[in-house]
Amino acid sequence: MKKLLWLLVFVFSLRVAAAEMSAVSTQGPHWVKADGSRIELKGVNLGNWLLQEFWMMGQRSKEVDDQCTLEKIFDQRFGYSERERLMNLFRDQWMQQRDWDLIPTFGLNMIRLPFNWNLIEDEKNPMHLRKDAWYYLDLAIAQAEQRGLYVILDLHGAVGSQGNEHHSGCANQNLYFTRTDYQERTAWLWEQVAGRYKNHTSVAGYSLLNEPWGSTQPHMAQTMKQLYARVRAVDPKHVIIFPGHFKGIDAYGTTDSSTMTQVAYEMHFYPGHFGWGKPGPEVHRDWLHCIPAGTGLCEWRSRMQRLNAPLFVGEFQPWADLDNELGGQITRASFDAYAKEGWAAALWSYKMLSPQGGQVAGNWGLVTNSAGQKIPALDFSKASLQEIEALFRQFGSVAYEPHQNVRFWMGSASGPKVLMGN
Repeated sequence: MKKLLWLLVFVFSLRVAAAEMSAVSTQGPHWVKADGSRIELKGVNLGNWLLQEFWMMGQRSKEVDDQCTLEKIFDQRFGYSERERLMNLFRDQWMQQRDWDLIPTFGLNMIRLPFNWNLIEDEKNPMHLRKDAWYYLDLAIAQAEQRGLYVILDLHGAVGSQGNEHHSGCANQNLYFTRTDYQERTAWLWEQVAGRYKNHTSVAGYSLLNEPWGSTQPHMAQTMKQLYARVRAVDPKHVIIFPGHFKGIDAYGTTDSSTMTQVAYEMHFYPGHFGWGKPGPEVHRDWLHCIPAGTGLCEWRSRMQRLNAPLFVGEFQPWADLDNELGGQITRASFDAYAKEGWAAALWSYKMLSPQGGQVAGNWGLVTNSAGQKIPALDFSKASLQEIEALFRQFGSVAYEPHQNVRFWMGSASGPKVLMGN
């Protein structure tokens, strides 16, 4: 009954959105509205919702660090049906009405929606939809539409996993690029997604695959072009976003308008993290202000102008490990710099919960649990069913502490006058 009611709400929301939200497309190196005017897509990732990342909810351990492992533990301990109930309980708690209401208060107009393949495909019956395949994507799109938020759909975890990272759903698996059956199932999945949402003006684009680093850059580009062709055959209108390798996007070559239409490219920029310098104002200043000359953002400006295609900064993190006020200023400055180039951008991430709570240095969330609102770390292989349920319900009820400095600067009539010490 709950999901039937939601379907009716979803259909009504679709009709409203079609009348009120302009379709998004590409024009040269810019994202634009249907009338050709530029649109500034400023968003946030809904990480850990439809593909779990345990570090984001205070549960990271060597034993359980990816969604695959948790699902196997639940299957072994409680059975498949109970695993499905628990996963839905988690999802229903992680994103609630208060979360959707908070997102626009940060001056944002877009969400990137990471999801795992088995949210859509029946893992027990490959290339068949789950009975509830569309429930959470429909939910997200309708909630976003009600608030004027665009959605970029991001396949964060492909069947077989597209790399060794835990955020591909199954750590250290990396079978997608060597298994043609997995590639075919992924193409099939995207055909289903494109078929369902091809008339949604609130869907700004399809991000084909998150960080597909499990192969060489040329092989990645070849495989993604094949996937593009399958999606484009179903949906001739929506922007299709080619993912970058950690080495870049050069392997894609030039954007040939005779064979590829409405194309954007995606990269994730993390100054101060993952070996890209140390957290601090200098690394962000150098990146945004092209220091040394011709490097940083300027290098990517030139690259996108040569491709005559827009960029999607699918992930970036400007405030972690910084003073809260400085983090707020850098967040606004980063969004402004990307918007000036005509690029879309999305923060990582909307919410992160920590064991102790509060805006601690390592917080990567626009919102976190309030200081002192502790999140217990469970051993999922031993915790009781009641303890697991209580933890998941706590995710939906714990008191929040938004990043007020980010919210202030994102809502300010003007950006920081003194930019990162310049």
